[in-house]
Formats: sequence, structure tokens, C-alpha cells
Amino acid sequence: MPKAVRHDSQPGPGNLPRYSVDELKEMAGMEAARRVEPGMRLGLGTGSTVACFLRCLAERIGREELPGVLGVPTSVRTEEQAAELGIPLAPGGEVGRPDLVVDGADEVAPDLGLVKGLGGALLREKVVAQAADRMLVIVDEAKLVRRLGERAPLPVEAVPFGAADQVRWLEDLGARPVLRKDADGRPLLTDNGHVVVDCWFEDGIEDAAGLDRRIAGRAGLVESGLFLGLAGEALVAGGDGVRLLRREASS
Repeated sequence: MPKAVRHDSQPGPGNLPRYSVDELKEMAGMEAARRVEPGMRLGLGTGSTVACFLRCLAERIGREELPGVLGVPTSVRTEEQAAELGIPLAPGGEVGRPDLVVDGADEVAPDLGLVKGLGGALLREKVVAQAADRMLVIVDEAKLVRRLGERAPLPVEAVPFGAADQVRWLEDLGARPVLRKDADGRPLLTDNGHVVVDCWFEDGIEDAAGLDRRIAGRAGLVESGLFLGLAGEALVAGGDGVRLLRREASS
């Protein structure tokens, strides 16, 4: 089980303030930005919590506290946000080996296994995460679950060709798969030109590692939103401030 580490600056449990979801995201993003060091090659995740992190990061860069920092965006949206904020970016398509990747998550299990991809950037997010030395997840406490798939669907990215057959195959695995569509009712395409199938599991995912392997072995399925063994730390914002969870090393 991960360890929870409390910062001394946090309010004590006897006098808990009430925060909105947006305030919790801002708290997590601000704490993550504090952990960035000069000269870092930094993986930049995707999503609303990461957007808060990007603003805080840009403020530090603007104060000239982080010379030499270079961002590696995981989506076109993040690339555009970072460019607007003046965050220096690596040349297009160049991932390299980030010192740290900061990203959000849709669910976080006790072992820091994740479900990601509701923002549609799961493939690029995983490419950057697996290349990085460290992955730091930033979430609010509502994203903590006992079992992955308990609250959120598992996104699966697939090539458009044969997508209907993939939906039927995922249904045979016990999922309730739904092809993600845009506001006009057409299949929503990712930055990579793929479709996304959101897989709901009534009681959560019993064997996440086994499911991930089966999806990886299926032709036409490009990637799943299961991020297993990638995140080493998570900053969780809640009513008592921001706490740090660490994944313990395997014995």
C-alpha cells in the first residue's frame, strides 16, 4: 500500500476547510509546480488539473526560477496551452527521456495503478510516461478508488477500421463498451486519428494486469487507459490539504 505523507503546512484534521473541485485542482497543480527543478525535461500531461499545473509552472518560469526547463506535451491541447503560457517546448514529436512527467488521472488505486484517457490522450500520455524517469500524478481525492474501473470507464484506443468488431470483442470480456462520439454524433477521433471505446465494468476490473495484456495482444486495439507500475508518486488534494502518496518498491 502507498504511504501518505502530510506536509507540515497543511491544516490539521480538527479544522478542515471546504474547497471546491477547482480549488483542489489548483492546490495539486501548485504543489506539483513547486517540485519542478531547473534544467528538467518535463512531460506535460493533459486535462483540467494539468492545466492548473501549467499555469503555476509558467509563473515560476516567468520569475526566472526554472532556467533550462523544457516541456514535452502529451496532446495538441497541452501543446497549445503551454505555448500560450510561454513554456519552452521540445521540438515536435521529440520525447527523449523526461526527468519527470506530471499528469492527472481518472482513477487512482491503492498501488498507484491508474485509469487515464477520458481526455482522449491516453496513447501519447503513456508514450511519455514510459519514457520518463519518474511519473507524478496530480488528482483530487474523489479520484481515489479501491479497484480500477469502479467509477470511471476504461478508455481503449483503436484504429477506425473494424471498430465495431472491437466493440463486440470487448463486450465478450465482460465490459459494457461504448464508442465515444463527438457533439455531432460522429466517432470522436484522437490526436492520432484513432477512435476511443469507453469500457464500463459493473464491479470494477478484477484483474487489471491480465486485461491490459489481452488488450495489448489484440490487433487493431492500439492502447488501453490502464497505467500500471508507471506512477511512483501522487499528490492528492482534499479537505485537509495536499498529501503525497508513494508507491512502495516491490519486494
